[in-house]
Amino acid sequence: MSELSNKKLFLFDIDGTLSVGDTLFDGSRELLEYIEKIGGSAYYITNNSTKSNRDYVEKFAKWDLSTEEEQFVTSGYMAIRYLKSYFQNQKIFVLGTKSYIAELQKQGILVTEAVEDDVACVLAAYDSELNYQKLEKACELLYRKEVAYLATNPDLCCPAPFGFIPDCGSICNMLEAAVYRKPKYLGKPSREVVELCLERSGFTREETLVVGDRLYTDIACGIEGKAQTCLLLTGEAKREDLESTIYKPDYCFETVRELLEFIERS
Repeated sequence: MSELSNKKLFLFDIDGTLSVGDTLFDGSRELLEYIEKIGGSAYYITNNSTKSNRDYVEKFAKWDLSTEEEQFVTSGYMAIRYLKSYFQNQKIFVLGTKSYIAELQKQGILVTEAVEDDVACVLAAYDSELNYQKLEKACELLYRKEVAYLATNPDLCCPAPFGFIPDCGSICNMLEAAVYRKPKYLGKPSREVVELCLERSGFTREETLVVGDRLYTDIACGIEGKAQTCLLLTGEAKREDLESTIYKPDYCFETVRELLEFIERS
């Protein structure tokens, strides 16, 4: 019998794992229904910082899938938690979308779009509204050693219906080339993502499986969180990448449908 038969808490990446764009992959719905049937829980751990938990609940509702906000752990949310803990009432310069900045402000974070003397931190996120003026301001601030540097996630690219587009990690690499600084990343692969899901769900580490399509974020997150991992080859990673990576998954399947069929046979 496979150890997968004992899993009750499934931590899924979304883009490239369960879906691409607005389209669910074949088998995703059936796997989520199976998890519910066995009394388990599905949580969704995504490095997409452009959407709030409420946005994701509404997105899943369009797929006729019922979810609660607490089932979603986004890199944007992890950044908010960190800023509340360490930069409460301090000014934060944000490279991010208007919607993400609005979410930060809603959560009580002091956001500025200007280069000011009392800026305490630069936060980089996925920014589809990025322009050169924002980059120039971020560089000016990051040349100040006292200004902290955070980022939501290290992903270099994210899936699009036609292929891939640059993500937060690529923006940070561009900044690093100019200011010679690397950020502290707050989303996956931080072990705190797994810890938060364990805390919310009540399941044990041994009952947990982290499922994703990216080795250096999804699989690394499971390894950091000391949970078993499963790589799906429907996104960024290819089977040949397994030979060179230091992030070795416990399981690897071509599709989410194949994962479901394996679990059902276990």
